[in-house]
Amino acid sequence: MKLKKGVRRFLIFILILLIIALGGIIYYFGFYNQGVKEVKIIKEIPEYGYKLKENESGLYKKTFQDLEKVLSKDEVDEEKYVELLSKLFIIDFFSLDNKIAKTDVGGVEFVEESILDNFVVNAKDTYYKYVENDLYGKRHQTLPEVTKVEIESVDKKEYQYNDQTDNEAYHVKATWKYRQGKGYQDKATLIFVHKDKKLELVELK
Repeated sequence: MKLKKGVRRFLIFILILLIIALGGIIYYFGFYNQGVKEVKIIKEIPEYGYKLKENESGLYKKTFQDLEKVLSKDEVDEEKYVELLSKLFIIDFFSLDNKIAKTDVGGVEFVEESILDNFVVNAKDTYYKYVENDLYGKRHQTLPEVTKVEIESVDKKEYQYNDQTDNEAYHVKATWKYRQGKGYQDKATLIFVHKDKKLELVELK
């Protein structure tokens, strides 16, 4: 049975629309997404859950290696541990040039779990607020990179948080320098508490 001319035209029209839609889907999931940045994990310290991403700076990678050595010993030098942890947090959090977007907040793996959500929200609303999306590697924004961190002092003091008390919490004072970073924060006190064998950041001021 022959189809009427109008019906035939309608079916051809629908077929063309389907071909166009299919082409668009193939383009989006195939060609378009080929340029999306993928950040790989290149090293881990599994006992502590620390991970090294490939897009971290040379300073961060060197400091991570130093931390790996300290944590691999039978008896961990806790003061050295907290110094390196402070440096890693500062380098990762305050360096913005390697961040994919404002949601890519650095240093989160060192933050105590109960304050993590508020920490991330606050960071996105303040320090990370104007970081442009670089998902496809086309950002032209000039952003800071931490190039040097100095630990000024490390003290043990009592610290209360979430109805808990750590009698030997670490209070670390640090200063740092940037590449392309005029006007950004360059000193802080970081407070770390004990969580099993780990040290976790509970306050940055």
